[in-house]
Amino acid sequence: MDTKNFAEKFYEKYGNRKEKPVLFFSPGRVNLIGEHTDYNGGFVFPCALNYGTYLLIRKIKGNTLKFSTINFNDDFETELKGLFLNTGKKWINYPLGVINEFIKKGIKLSGLEFLYYGDVPNGAGLSSSASIEMVTAVAMNEFFNAGFSTLDLVKMSQKAENEFVGMNCGIMDQFAVGFGKKDHAIFLNCDTLFFENVPLILTDCSLIITNTNKRRGLTDSKYNERRSECDKAVELLQLYKPIRNLSELNIGEINILEKYIKDPVIRKRAKHVISENGRVIEAVSVLKKNNIIRFGELMNQSHDSLKDDYEVTGTELDTLVYEGRKLPGVIGTRMTGAGFGGCTISIVRKADSAKFMTSLSTTYQKKTGLVPDFYQPEIGDGARRII
Repeated sequence: MDTKNFAEKFYEKYGNRKEKPVLFFSPGRVNLIGEHTDYNGGFVFPCALNYGTYLLIRKIKGNTLKFSTINFNDDFETELKGLFLNTGKKWINYPLGVINEFIKKGIKLSGLEFLYYGDVPNGAGLSSSASIEMVTAVAMNEFFNAGFSTLDLVKMSQKAENEFVGMNCGIMDQFAVGFGKKDHAIFLNCDTLFFENVPLILTDCSLIITNTNKRRGLTDSKYNERRSECDKAVELLQLYKPIRNLSELNIGEINILEKYIKDPVIRKRAKHVISENGRVIEAVSVLKKNNIIRFGELMNQSHDSLKDDYEVTGTELDTLVYEGRKLPGVIGTRMTGAGFGGCTISIVRKADSAKFMTSLSTTYQKKTGLVPDFYQPEIGDGARRII
């Protein structure tokens, strides 16, 4: 949707053409490698996309907050009286949770009109939720001169999702959305929050995101169960050394898991996290040397581990990945995001990209009955004001 049409929708909804709203944008993200390591204090390697959430926002007199979205018919209006409560399974929880964080920090707020539009597929695992949170946070920060840094806003948005929405996510999504840089991926240590923007030079290759179109609600999935399994692994491994999270162990220590973790399920979860952390470190190293072939091999290994050890893939994701690997020009392909549906990320030679999408679509439909969607994203900047 272009800016002019978006503004027209705003005026149709709220009237008063004399006072212009301000436009903000926050990207979605895709994680190239490093899945389920973020909440284990490990390394991840995401990048911001040119898809995301647009927000038009305008101050009004009084203490009323008015929310609307073009994506579906679900308006919401409330008064500023104190902290808000979760409204159930509704999109409005994401901005309300962020606004709560501003209230908690003593920022005096006033009436606002919000209109959101997102072109990140909802529920696809490309962080539409973090995108909504961060666009709200950036806008509120500017409108009320709160003076928070990007890192502050990232932490506030993560806290909103953890405590208000009830999704126990790590910090990667909000961090990638906040700190994204055009044509770069972010090598992030989720324990220390040290990060490096690494140029993403694919030369004759392109990124292709494939959406399974199998909807999944993360809060209702086994995501929180995996977190508790990892916590259990840490507890057991503290007999080996005083670790705070699984990522404090390196690949050379995987052989000690059998001694300290008798439950085979918990042991597999720990094995994935430790090995995945090692894959991210190597992946960034080989990318800096332009060894895209090895990067692709590590992507493939990542998916295999997510399937066999972490068990978060499923028929749809596995079909896209294993059928995709058979096609010409595919350097690497894996699920991305929390799993249980959502998307895959693939690196495919540009000359083979069109055939990859048509062939994989045909095979996927035959095997699952679902029609996939394909995106060839550009790597963009983080959350920001546009106009």
